This record gives sequence, structure tokens and C-alpha cells, in this order.
Amino acid sequence: MFRTFKFALLILFMAAAAPAQTKGIDSALLAKAKAGNPAAEFQVGLVYRNGTGVPEDDAQAVIWWSKAAEQGFARAQTLLGLSYSLGRGVTLDYAQSVLWYRKAAEQGDAIGEGALGVDYELGRGLPQDSAQAAIWYLKAAEQSDAFAQFSIGDLYRKGKGVPQNYAEAAVWYRKAAEQGYALAEIDLGLLYDRGDGVPQDYAQAANWFRIAAEQGNAYAQNMLGRAYENGQGVPQSYSQAAVLYRKAAEQGDALAQWSLGTLYEYGHGVPQDYSEAYFWLNLSAAGKIEGVKQEDIDKIRDDTAAHLTAADVSRAQERARKWFEDHPAGPQ
Repeated sequence: MFRTFKFALLILFMAAAAPAQTKGIDSALLAKAKAGNPAAEFQVGLVYRNGTGVPEDDAQAVIWWSKAAEQGFARAQTLLGLSYSLGRGVTLDYAQSVLWYRKAAEQGDAIGEGALGVDYELGRGLPQDSAQAAIWYLKAAEQSDAFAQFSIGDLYRKGKGVPQNYAEAAVWYRKAAEQGYALAEIDLGLLYDRGDGVPQDYAQAANWFRIAAEQGNAYAQNMLGRAYENGQGVPQSYSQAAVLYRKAAEQGDALAQWSLGTLYEYGHGVPQDYSEAYFWLNLSAAGKIEGVKQEDIDKIRDDTAAHLTAADVSRAQERARKWFEDHPAGPQ
């Protein structure tokens, strides 16, 4: 869909590096760490990683996690591996990340298992092997790790490393979704929307899209907007669709920008406004919309421009240029 593994690894990093319990480096904790206590070394690393009372310093975090990891402290091994995966505090090195993930995973550390699964799925630092990815995701998923539950569900949906099985995908997506994992909420909603592995149920689809949308997820906001526009699982409402499309469009979602533009073009749920329509359609044309040809996007935008004066078009283009300046991430 739109998941990136860079994002996935950052999620893992944040989950693994939970806030340290101390403000600054407590002298007793530091003394234990200097004496070689691995749990204390790990905690000192967290203090530096999170900048809790000290300047944030990924390099110092890596130094302390390395000390704990060398003594077999599993969570430190996982965080050291994640540091190598992301190039945070150390030179990016996928082979080293795999080495440390495996050490942690073999001790049953769920985040290490999930991270090792990511590298097997991508073939980073080792040969690509979806079946091995599934094995490690499943180990972590059985420990209730939401990222791994989502990931094994994704493999079942795609039939990668395991037989394609939408019903099994739904089982795992639901487990992750019930823990508030937004990507799983969306994919579970998509299964209900399409009737894959579960009875088709637009109300259930809209429910899961809403839960993810309330977490600020642009794709979910767009899907819930579509549900309102079409009256699928919710009362038909162009105005509600417009509200949701705008939330996603302002995050750079190209499909939502296109959808919002068409509402302005036809005056559905918003006042008809060709200038506003052209602005949003112009933004969407700079992005990528899955399943829609670029020439079709450009044609709709240009058809809208036919209702405007050259000055109107110029103003909308300048507004779009300013929008991109204010949103350096660009269209999604």
C-alpha cells in the first residue's frame, strides 16, 4: 500500500527505545554502568538516545548499548541492530544490523525478531527470503507485537513466504488493529471493504478507517472520505467527505487532493469553485495516484482550467508553488 520499511524501522526504534526512567544520568545508575552492569549500560544508552536531561546523543547511546549487547543483553542487541539499520550514531551497516538482530531474536526479543523479519523480507544484509521473514514475524506476533502481527498478516494477504490466505491475514490484522496499530486498522478495513477473507461489510470498513483516521493517518482519512462520498457504511454526505479529504490533502495525499478538487469542481459538499478545484487538482497532478494514469489526472486539471481566466490560473499556480514550499516533503 504505502508502507515504507524506513518508517517501519523507526516505529520499531521508538517502540524499543521507550523513555528511560531517570532524568539525566543518575549517579548510582552511571556507577553501575561503569562497573559493567548490562541493564545499567542499557539504561544509560536510553538516556542519551532520548535526551532525557542530557543532550540527545545517538553516538553515546550506541557506545553504551554496545557494552550491554556484548554481554548478551537482548534489548540492547536489538537497539544496536536498529542503530546500524538506520545509521543513527554509527555508520549504516545492514550486515551488522542482522548480526545483532539475530542475537536478540535467538533470545526471544520480540522487536529483534520483527526487525530480523524485515531484513529477510527486504533481503538486506542477507539473502531475501519471505519464508524466513514469515517465521520471525510469527515468533514476534505470538508475543503480541503489533508490528509483527501486521507484518505476518501482510504476508498472508500477499501470499509471500506463506500461502495466500485472506482469512488468516484478517486474523492477524485484527490483533494488531486492536492494539491501535494504524496500518493494520486500514488493511483490515480494506478487507471488509472488498470482502476478502471476511464478509463484505462497508460499516465495518468505515469503522476501521475512522479509527485510523482519528490517529491522523492520511490514507485512512481519504478512505473514510470516500465512504461518505459514496454512502458506503455511513450516511452519504459530501460535506463530511470534503472535511476528511481536506485533512488528508493537507498532509500531501495526492488522491485526497484530487478528490477534494473534484468536489469543488462540481460543488458537492462545498461551494462550486473552479479556482479552488484547479488548485487542489494541480497539487494532485504533481503526485502519484495508484491506478490512475498521469495523462488522465492532467486532463481533468486542464479541463477545470478552461473555466478560469489566465490570471486565475496563474494565481492558483502561485498558490500551489507556495504550498510546496511550506510542505517540503512534497506530494505523497
